[in-house]
Amino acid sequence: MELIVEPHAAATLIRVKATRIDAPTALQFKEEMRALTTRGEGRFILDLKQVTFIDSSGLGAVVAAMKRMRPGQTLELAALQPIVDKVFRLTRMDTVFSIHADADQVIVGDHD
Repeated sequence: MELIVEPHAAATLIRVKATRIDAPTALQFKEEMRALTTRGEGRFILDLKQVTFIDSSGLGAVVAAMKRMRPGQTLELAALQPIVDKVFRLTRMDTVFSIHADADQVIVGDHD
């Protein structure tokens, strides 16, 4: 799984370059997120635009990444595809995370 980091003034954008976050990829995702977020501050926007499937392991990995945030750091989500969005709504994780329609709009200051 590849995660692309784009630092911006408003937030650090992390683009997930994979179609799935599931049992086979969850551990790698969690480890990469930990490595990426230990060296930054402030807001992290996780761009899930390419992710078309997430299972309970993947959801757990995203939640684990959020729980590892240090004081002064936040993890927000963006560009959830319909099936991924449904998983977040059904598990009520949409009440835990700030979810944005588009990652690039968040970076330029549109905080839908």
